[in-house]
Formats: sequence, C-alpha cells, structure tokens
Amino acid sequence: MAEMTMVEALNLALDQCMDRDADVCLMGEDIGINGGVFRVTKGLYEKYGTRRVMDSTLAECGIIGTAVGMAIYGLKPVVEIQFSGFTMQAFDQIEQNMARMRNRTQGRYPIRMVMRTPYGGGIRAVEHHSESREAYWAHTPGLKVVIPSGPRNARALLAASIEDPDPVVFYEPKAVYRAFREDVPETHETMPLGKAQVVRPGSDITIISYGAMMRVCREAVDDLVELHGIDVELIDLLSISPMDTRTLSESVSKTGRCVIVHEGHQTCGIASEIIARLNEHAFEYLSAPIRRVTCPDIPFPYFQTEKQFLPDTDTVIGAVQETLAWE
Repeated sequence: MAEMTMVEALNLALDQCMDRDADVCLMGEDIGINGGVFRVTKGLYEKYGTRRVMDSTLAECGIIGTAVGMAIYGLKPVVEIQFSGFTMQAFDQIEQNMARMRNRTQGRYPIRMVMRTPYGGGIRAVEHHSESREAYWAHTPGLKVVIPSGPRNARALLAASIEDPDPVVFYEPKAVYRAFREDVPETHETMPLGKAQVVRPGSDITIISYGAMMRVCREAVDDLVELHGIDVELIDLLSISPMDTRTLSESVSKTGRCVIVHEGHQTCGIASEIIARLNEHAFEYLSAPIRRVTCPDIPFPYFQTEKQFLPDTDTVIGAVQETLAWE
C-alpha cells in the first residue's frame, strides 16, 4: 500500500479504470493539459491522449449533454464540473436527460456515466464554489449520489461508480482533498454503492455523517470518548442515494439516541430524510429526539465568517451532550 491524499487516490481510480476499460473517457474544463483545477486528472491527458481525456468549452450544460449522448452510444464518460455550484448551469440536462433516459427508454439506453464535482466549504472560497447542494440530486429519481470521506473510500467508490450501470453524481469534499493521507491499495478495489460504514461501534449514541464532516465528527468522537467517557457509534453514510436505511436503523435501535451532521442547509436537507426513515423503522427505540447539526439556511458567506457558518467539533459535542441529557 501507498499513503495517498484524496486527490492522488481519485487519480489512481481514474487511471486504473481507463486502463481496464477502453470505453472509459474523461471530459471537463481544464482537465486535460492542466490536469483539472484541483489536479485530480494530472498526467492522464499525456497517458491516454485527446480522444479519451477531453478539454471542454466553458459550458456545463454542453458537458453533461454531450456525455449523455456518449453514454447512449456505449461509452462510459466521467465528467468533471469544476465546482458543484456550477452544476446548476446543467440542471436541465442532469434532471431531464441524465437521470431519465434509462427509464424513458425502458432500459434500452442505460446511462453509464459519472459526474464528478468538488463540493463544500473549508477553502475560503465564495458562494457557488463552497455550497453543499447534494439534496437536489438525492431528490432526483434515476441518479445515484455518492460522497466519500477519505482517500481509500474515495478511490474505491469512484471505481464502483464508473462500473455501475446507472448515472452517478460523485461529490468530492474539497476540504479533504489534501487534508490527510491514508494507505490505499495499489490493486483495483471497489466498495458497494448504497452501503454505509460503521466507523466506530458504540452503545450510548449514534452519530451519522458523510463527506468532509466525517473529519469533524471523528475529532468530536475522540473527545467524547476520551474526555467524557461517552461510547459513540459513528456511521459514515458514503451514499445518500440509495441510502442504507438498515444500517442506520439497526444502530439507532441499539443506542436509542442520534445526532446527524452534514454541511448542507437544514431545511429539506439529508438529515431530514434520515430522521423520517428512523421514525419509520426505529421510532419505538428512541429515548430522545434526533438532533441535526447543519449549516444555517442562508447563502454561503464570505471567508471572514466561513468558520462560524460550518459545523465544528464543539457544535457536534454540544449536540451529543444535549441529546444524552434529554429525558
């Protein structure tokens, strides 16, 4: 194994998938000669050439529309939208074609494509470069929505997304891109889509999160365990559509208490869906109301107040303590 950042692990996944399957190709703004704005595709243009690593024009709608056409004809495009806020410029193509074509043609044209895009705050960027709008795509039938939290699962989940027969929205937490390293196997590795991971088993309370907020939650859990003696079960969702309801409900049925942490806005956010499912499948086991730790329902602020906007370790610890204190 080699220690890699998430950027390096994603690059490895793309390289290995392209090497294994000649139908896999890449397209996006500045992904070729420049290797992408975050250098995720660095070196692939030189290795695979212009027919498989294509620099596009500055037109997100055109990128997605072209990729849908490529998928209809049997290719497996992996497209990059430079920042998740710019997916709004391609909303019509994503919602009307990427998500619907397989159902519209009764399975005749499976859309085997992946839309990669960095999301979230933490890099002192402005709105449209920092937002977390994954709930849009989770609400859209026909799309799978995958969000890794570290280098190893990012590599495995991207490979699985490329091999999947359905279109996948792959949100990459850019705050984690180079934040830390993990051991990543050099051999091809995948993870099943739609399966959450119990990162740490526990008995007192369940914390559910995903993406960049997993790092915040891990730090909070360390403090809760070591300083407060609270036995926390931590779950990394990994996929928000499909969602692993069984793992979530089994955990909360055991602990009786739950805190959900995510970076998106609170209203109609992913936490709301999780709470609804837990009410359906684990309500009789709850000993306290489920709490949400999210960003407030305002536009993403300028960098001077970014830290106050994003959930942090202290906020998560406070929510856990309040939930445990409820009787």
